[in-house]
Amino acid sequence: MGSRTAAIMMGTRSWRSVLVAFLLLGAFPSIAGGPLHAQCRVEWTFGISCYTVYLQLVSQIKEWKTADNCANGGEKCLYTLKSANEHYIVAKHTTPVHKYVDDLTFKLTSSLDKKSCYVSGFSVSELWYAVFDHGTNYCNLHNLIEGSGLDKVSGYTESTNNFKCTQYSSANCTIY
Repeated sequence: MGSRTAAIMMGTRSWRSVLVAFLLLGAFPSIAGGPLHAQCRVEWTFGISCYTVYLQLVSQIKEWKTADNCANGGEKCLYTLKSANEHYIVAKHTTPVHKYVDDLTFKLTSSLDKKSCYVSGFSVSELWYAVFDHGTNYCNLHNLIEGSGLDKVSGYTESTNNFKCTQYSSANCTIY
């Protein structure tokens, strides 16, 4: 076998190894230490009605629609409300510097007595090849909760981790 043929064979083996590793990590995301695409899922409980949570989240999204709030840094700006009702909110967030776009959803479920609201939030990068995001997808969601004051209501809890949320443990929401 000539040296050129050997080099081609070696290159093919290397690509096969990379492909196998990628497929294995895709099949077993816990091996990779979290999602393989920049995204975040967060669960919250609020000791208030879902209607109130809905009003506060929608109001905050609308308040942060322009770049004005990011003049001094951070990314508490450029949110766009796509659709909303008391049960489901869809929005987008655009990063102010690089203009990356993330899709956000909030699913709101009332407790049986309607005195508490359970919310599942999800943020995912539209950029298909995004893997790491420095916690941006977490901050997309967290900033809205904090900005609207929902983190201060009675019965507030938040649950997520690095397996549900890209780079959650290193997120710095004063920057992102």
